[in-house]
Order: sequence, then C-alpha cells, then structure tokens
Amino acid sequence: MMDTIAKLDEVKTTPWSGGRSPFSVEYGKLMMWFFLLSDAFTFSAFLIYYGAQRFSKFTWPDPDLVFQSIPGITDSGAPLVFVGIMTFILIMSSVTMVLAVEAGHRNSKKEVVWWMVATIIGGFMFLGCQALEWSHLHHEGFWWGTIPNAETIKELGADGVSAQQFSNLFFTITGFHGFHVFSGVIINIIILIMTMVGVFERRGHYLMVEKVGLYWHFVDLVWVFVFTFFYLV
Repeated sequence: MMDTIAKLDEVKTTPWSGGRSPFSVEYGKLMMWFFLLSDAFTFSAFLIYYGAQRFSKFTWPDPDLVFQSIPGITDSGAPLVFVGIMTFILIMSSVTMVLAVEAGHRNSKKEVVWWMVATIIGGFMFLGCQALEWSHLHHEGFWWGTIPNAETIKELGADGVSAQQFSNLFFTITGFHGFHVFSGVIINIIILIMTMVGVFERRGHYLMVEKVGLYWHFVDLVWVFVFTFFYLV
C-alpha cells in the first residue's frame, strides 16, 4: 500500500500533473498563441473566399489600375506606391515592437517607453494611410454595394459582377484588418501607460509587452497576405 501511494505521489510531480505547464510556456503567452491561431483561421477563410471569387471570374479589376494614386498628391501614374508606403510603415512598427520587447528583457523602462511610443505612432500612421485610401476609392465610386460607372469598370479590365465582388471583399477584409490594427494600437497605449507608471517594473518583468508584441507581429504578418491577394495578384 505504501509503495502504491509513493508511486502516485511520483506521478504528481510530472509536467502533466498540473503543478506547472507541460509546454514550459507562461499561461498568458500560451493563450495568446491560441487566440492568434483562431484569428488566423478567420483571416484564412476571408482570403480563401476572395481567391475563389477572383479565379472563378473571367475578368477582375487590375490592381495596377485601381491602386495607382497617392492621395493628396496624384490620382494616377503611381501604381502600388502608396500601399508600398503603408506596408513599410507597418513593418517598421513591427521592428520597433521587437526593440520594445528586447528592452523589456533588459528591464530598461525608458527604452520600452520610447519604442512603444514609436510603435503606436506607426500604427496611427498606417490607419491614417488606410483612411486616405478608403476615402479615395469611395470618391472613385467603390464602396460596399457600390461600384463606379460601366465605362470606368471597363477601363479597369473588369465587369460589373467582378467589380462588385472586388469592392465588397476589399472593404470587408481590409476593414477587418484595420480593426485589428486599431485594437492593437489601443492595447499598446494601455501597455505604454502601465509601463510609464511602473507596473511592470514592480512586477520585475515585462512579459506583458512580449504578449502584446505577438499580437502586433501577427497583424503585420496578416497584412503581407492581404497585400499579396489584393494588390499583387
């Protein structure tokens, strides 16, 4: 009997006994990975549907013709330049987030604050650029349930059905991504405030910055796929 009890006690010390994570990963970080995985399924569903619509149509709006403007500078002649700027801004914000996480590992409060501020600025700049792009396309006649006149659509190399599908999916998918960026900016602001008032300094670690960084990098990675599907294909 005593031998049996001893063996049970031995089992309770294994990684799966509940005393510690069997994956050697902090609980919050593991839950963030689960959330990002579920979110990836949602974005995948959107993009797969877009691809199905895109390649089931004989015609489709040419991205080089749809996205050839730089809002406030020129209405034509600069295909994909503006979205290239947007992409660069978002990628650089991911770099500053990496630097914030690295500074957190060194418990450097001042550096975390500055790199988080830079990340937040980058997020706002991306959202501002997206707002300008949406405004320009809306001015051109694209919106949910709305497309430009038949002559303009023909110049873009499409027909009414494909142009409508393109318009609906563009604003839905980029809007969904933009909502994620906006949410990330708000969360980053909260983390910045917590850093400034010394919450993480008192905890002795900046693990929360790393968790938020995972979300921000996910948002950047998703944009690469959105950029490829809408602007390049």
